[in-house]
Amino acid sequence: MVGRANSGQATPGPLGSNAAACGTLIMSVTFQRPTDARYGAKLERAIGRLRGGSIDRVRVMWCDLHGQTRGKVLTPQAAIRALQDGISMVSTLMLKDTSDRTAYKVFEPSGTASLSGFGQANNLLLLPDPGTLCDLPFSPGSAWMQAQPYFEDGTPVELDTRRILQRALARLSDAGMGLRCGLEVEFHIYRITSTRSQLNPEDAQWPGEPPEVELIHPGYKLLSEDWHDMAEPALEIVRQTALGLGLPLTSLELEMGPSQVEVVFDATDAMSAADQMVLFRNAVRMALRRAGYHASFICLPPFGNPMSSGWHLHQSLVSADQGQNLMRRDNPMASSTLEQASAVLSELGEHWLAGLLKHAPAMTALCVPTTNGYGRFRPNALAPQSILWGRDNRGALLRVIGPCGSKATRIENRLGEPAANPYLYLAAQIHAGLDGIAQKMRAPLGTHDPYSPSAQRLPSNLALALKALAEDEALVQGLGSDFVAYFQRIKQAEVARQQAAADPVEFQRREYFSRL
Repeated sequence: MVGRANSGQATPGPLGSNAAACGTLIMSVTFQRPTDARYGAKLERAIGRLRGGSIDRVRVMWCDLHGQTRGKVLTPQAAIRALQDGISMVSTLMLKDTSDRTAYKVFEPSGTASLSGFGQANNLLLLPDPGTLCDLPFSPGSAWMQAQPYFEDGTPVELDTRRILQRALARLSDAGMGLRCGLEVEFHIYRITSTRSQLNPEDAQWPGEPPEVELIHPGYKLLSEDWHDMAEPALEIVRQTALGLGLPLTSLELEMGPSQVEVVFDATDAMSAADQMVLFRNAVRMALRRAGYHASFICLPPFGNPMSSGWHLHQSLVSADQGQNLMRRDNPMASSTLEQASAVLSELGEHWLAGLLKHAPAMTALCVPTTNGYGRFRPNALAPQSILWGRDNRGALLRVIGPCGSKATRIENRLGEPAANPYLYLAAQIHAGLDGIAQKMRAPLGTHDPYSPSAQRLPSNLALALKALAEDEALVQGLGSDFVAYFQRIKQAEVARQQAAADPVEFQRREYFSRL
């Protein structure tokens, strides 16, 4: 049963009985939140900005299990109160599958028996993180803050995916290490030609229709300047949005597929990278839609000849005190060959690499969490199919990058789909890699044949990936057995609906292309 951390009784906060949450009067509570000086400084700066007069409305948003943002729009004064006392959120938002159906029978006596603190569509509290306050460049006067859910007694909701990553990073920090991550994200942008079916009340269904679209470039001409020029109006919106949000964007590129593009971000600490992915993905979709475009972060759009999109996660271990790259090796190990990890990675880096390989089947459910994403695992498609690593090999699951001695030595995990929840994607790397270190695992030889028919395959569908996750003791222990059971329950509902769909393509159109 999912439990809650022990805490004292809720006590009145600085706003006392005047605190209100979006029309719902609540007693002030004592939240379990950071008490260091840095948090206090961030809180003071955020309150100062909210009182400054340049912000008219604040979107207080939470990232759900599926990586989508949900929340409420507050006045600046209400946002200041929310920073102290939180705002209410119906708990069923944490129990939704990708169609927005509640996967638990919340109004039955035993419907949420496995979820302590949930039931009867009760309230949770969203507490904003003041350090995430930023302006939305596409909506003048609007600001945005990321929030996390708490129970009404002030204890954290441990099922929250951002908290899952926070716990993983704390475990890594206890070992004297941190994780730096760089994002390389492919997705599709289409021009909207009609919203007639999507917005016609007579056609409303659950899930609903996507808009009618056309391509912004014809594809099959990788990095073409001609096609880039054709797609530039949409890409300029992406650029302005990313830079306006303060994100470390480095490049905008045209991918091979029709209407497919790619963005690349500079490396940063893992939590910042995950937060940036949440903000980028959801903000870009909104900014593009305002200009008449539809952005889709699903792997395979439901059209005749799409190219699959991936999310490649670059990662390097660093020392917690000085930030030195712990995967770097100054000189190859004696007698090592180019196919050995010890030719380029430190001993610690090899253990991490081996851990990622060992737990790849279980990680797949977290890195490829939709039924749509498994169509990408095909031979000779610049996407992984088997559990292999290689030196600068884009067909392998794990691509080791950098010559010996390079400060940029890193591992690129090419497993993920761009719709994945960033916090779960990154947490999976940490728990898998730490197990590799704890067990002092050694990596097999690197591959020159990433699509070899004899290699161990990745799970070929979400149901198999969920099974692998449930059977992986290290990941279940790292993520928490309660979280894994909760994740399984919600994703199994998605699998069941996909398997029962009379028209598989129609399922993909409504469930994913319209919504993710």
